[in-house]
Order: sequence, then structure tokens, then C-alpha cells
Amino acid sequence: MQGAISLYQRLVAIAASRIPEGLALLLTRLALAGVFWRSGRSKVEEGSLFSISDTTYYLFSEEYSAVPLPSDFAAVMATVAEHAFPVLLVLGLFTRGAALGLLGMTLVIQIFVYPEAWWQVHALWAAMCLILIARGAGLFSLDAFVARKCAP
Repeated sequence: MQGAISLYQRLVAIAASRIPEGLALLLTRLALAGVFWRSGRSKVEEGSLFSISDTTYYLFSEEYSAVPLPSDFAAVMATVAEHAFPVLLVLGLFTRGAALGLLGMTLVIQIFVYPEAWWQVHALWAAMCLILIARGAGLFSLDAFVARKCAP
């Protein structure tokens, strides 16, 4: 029995080491970034880099009208956030702040837009955000690179 416990403890130590953790955090960053990037791209005119579509303004004034912000402002802020935060996550730069911003967006969507979607979608987004807020970007990130360069 002692040998099985020792083997288990060694496997746990390997799984929790820097490289596996870094890979898990990288995958978490990419998965979360992909969700919000695709949403952000659906808000702009097809073929444009960042021209917000009339449909987006319409959705924010009608379907998302419960959001307690002026609809035009909310449309612009959501579109900007859904482009900027995913880029930061992919780069692993200011990861905790980007994840905090996306957690805030998730909560707004949950509370004001699609309150029925918690268990199907939003709980997963929130979990990914909280992991990145708690653990940071991990080994494979610009945050880690900057931390190494700035260390005394």
C-alpha cells in the first residue's frame, strides 16, 4: 500500500510541476480566448477589421436592452473587450486583468442577457476565468517572460 501511495504522490508532483501546469494554463487561455474572439468577430461587419455592424447595435438596443448601460456604448465596449482581452490571453500578457474583464462580461451576460445559460455555458467560462485569475498565465506566456526579465 505504501508503494502505491508513493507512486501516486510522484505522479501528482509531476502533473503539478511547471511544464504540465503551463500547458494546462495555455490551453485554458486559448479556449477562453477563442470563445470571446469568435463572439467579438460576429459583432463586426464581415470583411472589416473593426467596423461594428448595424446588427450589433440593433441587438444591444433590443435583445440585450436589460444591460444597464446605453446600448450604443455597451455595443462598442463589448466589441472592444471581445477583441482586446482574447489577444491578451493568447499572448499571456496582463492575463489576470484580461480574465477579470471577461469574468465581468460573463456575469453581465448571465445576469442581464441569458440568465438561463449558467450551467450550459457561463459556468464553464467563469471557471476558466477564475483559474486564470488565481494561477496567472503560466510558464508559456509573456507575463512569465516579463517576470523573469524583471526579477532581481
